[in-house]
Formats: sequence, structure tokens, C-alpha cells
Amino acid sequence: MKEWFKKTLLPYLLQLFVRFIYMTNKKHYHYPESVDENMPLIVSMWHGDLLMQPLNYRHFRKNGRIKVIVSEHRDGELIKKIVQYLGVGGIDGSSSKGGLKALMNAIKEIKEGNDVAITPDGPRGPRFSIANGIVAIAQKTHCKIVALNSKPTKYWQFNSWDKFIVPKPFGTIHFYVSEPFEIENLEQDDAKNLIKEKLLQNAMK
Repeated sequence: MKEWFKKTLLPYLLQLFVRFIYMTNKKHYHYPESVDENMPLIVSMWHGDLLMQPLNYRHFRKNGRIKVIVSEHRDGELIKKIVQYLGVGGIDGSSSKGGLKALMNAIKEIKEGNDVAITPDGPRGPRFSIANGIVAIAQKTHCKIVALNSKPTKYWQFNSWDKFIVPKPFGTIHFYVSEPFEIENLEQDDAKNLIKEKLLQNAMK
């Protein structure tokens, strides 16, 4: 019964909660003027700002096909099932576990024309750090990156390593998607610095 609750009922209830938060907030979208719908993208977001990003993406690319890299542990399985309800598939693996498999599967998805989502500082931080995976995926596929952020006017913030944010109902949420940018010709450290800069422009501190 306990396992059924964790694996089946809990993800369903949590995605209903995410939808409730989204529906009860006023929303302002700050998006690029024009993005080629047929161009696959690497969708980046901070781990602490993960909760509302599936719905941000769905508004940004209504017909987009996307898969997110999730770590191979129990929390990762929970996240994967929640985002599936919100129209986002899952890729197993993370920087801390299953990294090579995640890298190969992400490259495959992009080559098939799908978007890939990644939290560069996940699953364990440090907060606002950039792991090597996003750089490797972008440079091997020549794929552009977009940075996603959300800024709620009312929110709870956990005392976790990522300072995880949960918007409260009946406020306003500003949703951001950056202009697509590329890191193809940059050295690794320069690429990481650019990704961090783009993600921090509209981040909750």
C-alpha cells in the first residue's frame, strides 16, 4: 500500500497541485519574439525552480516534444512520473549517477528532433553550479540552449540546498524563456559561465 501511494497516487496528487497553483495565479510570459518550432532546443532551468517549468515550456512550445534528464533514485522516479502528467517525458541518468547513459540518450533525442530539459545544478548542487553534461550535449549536437525561469510574487522557499521554491496560490507568476544561445565554439569554462549568466538573469536568489 505504501509503495502504491508513492509510485501511483502521490505523483498524481502532486501534478494536480502544480496545475492548481498555475491556474490560480495571474501569469505574465516573457518569451523570445520568434523561435523556429522545428529547431530542437536544450531547455535549462535551476533545480530549485523546477516545479512550474513543465507548464512554462508547454505554453512556450505548445506542440513541442520534450524529455527531461532525471536522476536514477527514488526522488528522480517521483519527478519523472509527475512531469509525465504535465506532458514531459523522462531520460534516466544524471551527473551523479547514470551520467554516460543520460548523455547518450539526450543526444539521441535531440537528433530525433526532440527538445531535452536539464537542471545543470541538479540533482545535488551546489546551487547555481553548472555540470559538464549540458555543455557536452550542446557541443556534440550543435544545439542551442534556452534558459527558463519563473518569478512568483508569493511563494514558499524550502531550506534545502537548492532553496526550492513553491509558488503560493492567488499571486502572480512571471515566466521567462531566454533567446536561444549557442556555446558551440566556447571552451568548457567559458560555456559554463555563459549558461550560468543566462540562467541567473531572471532567477530567484
